[in-house]
Amino acid sequence: MRRTLHLSVILAAGLAASACNNNNPFLTQPTDTSTPAVSTTDTFDGSVTVNGGTTNPFIVNRAGTVTALVSALEPADATVGFLIGTWNSTTNSCQLVIVNDAAVAGNTLIGTASVSGNFCVRIFDTGRMKGPVNFQVQVTHY
Repeated sequence: MRRTLHLSVILAAGLAASACNNNNPFLTQPTDTSTPAVSTTDTFDGSVTVNGGTTNPFIVNRAGTVTALVSALEPADATVGFLIGTWNSTTNSCQLVIVNDAAVAGNTLIGTASVSGNFCVRIFDTGRMKGPVNFQVQVTHY
């Protein structure tokens, strides 16, 4: 089953809590549309251990849709946590924006970046892993 989470549903609480922060890349601001947008796909491979997690930062150069796909998990029946967030390079941390705590291969998260900025995807154990899990995540953005 392909599960899609939309930013408009999940981000509402996060925006309300962070509305005072002018550095939040999910705040709506005018967008320059004079240059056609070209999407980029970043692919991240790695392994997560029991009780662990792996974060991969990426840069969004232009406002638009951000789609993250768990393209592969090994073992194939693994269930992991999966999120898109904003990347803080000062603290090397990924602030949760959209999350699926029971992601399987083929699950997608979809959000909208209102401005360019530093973002991240994270794969992590939510207590369901029985051993290490290898993963591949593809993130498409502008």
